[in-house]
Amino acid sequence: MIRRYGPPPLRDRTYPARPGAYAVLWQGGDVLLTWQGGIHDEFQLPGGGIEAGEHPIPALHREVLEETGWHMASPRKLGTFRRFTFMPDYDRYAEKVCHVYLARPTLRIGLPSEPDHVPVWMPIRDAVSKLANRGDAAMVLRALGA
Repeated sequence: MIRRYGPPPLRDRTYPARPGAYAVLWQGGDVLLTWQGGIHDEFQLPGGGIEAGEHPIPALHREVLEETGWHMASPRKLGTFRRFTFMPDYDRYAEKVCHVYLARPTLRIGLPSEPDHVPVWMPIRDAVSKLANRGDAAMVLRALGA
């Protein structure tokens, strides 16, 4: 069973599975997060949905680049968690199945291509309390012990 973070699903809703790949990008004592503005207004681990037919690692590289403008290397699986949530960008509920990797940021090549995303370097201990969901925070803590 994959650990759930956050509230349980609402009984009157369906939650299609939405697999995603996310990164803890650690450099020195800092971690690279994404500040997603607009309707979200929160800190998140960079990453996002794995498209149909896409492998998690290429999805991870694509999402990190889109959301931060950074290339990354050496992804190593930290763990998986799930959360039931409403996705306002898609106007639907989903069971997000989050595959999280520890990786090394290598080169910033530009600005994020995703609207309302800003890359933010933050001390890793501060990131734990500022991340919007407890699953992301748990994975950062796991990375500290890795």
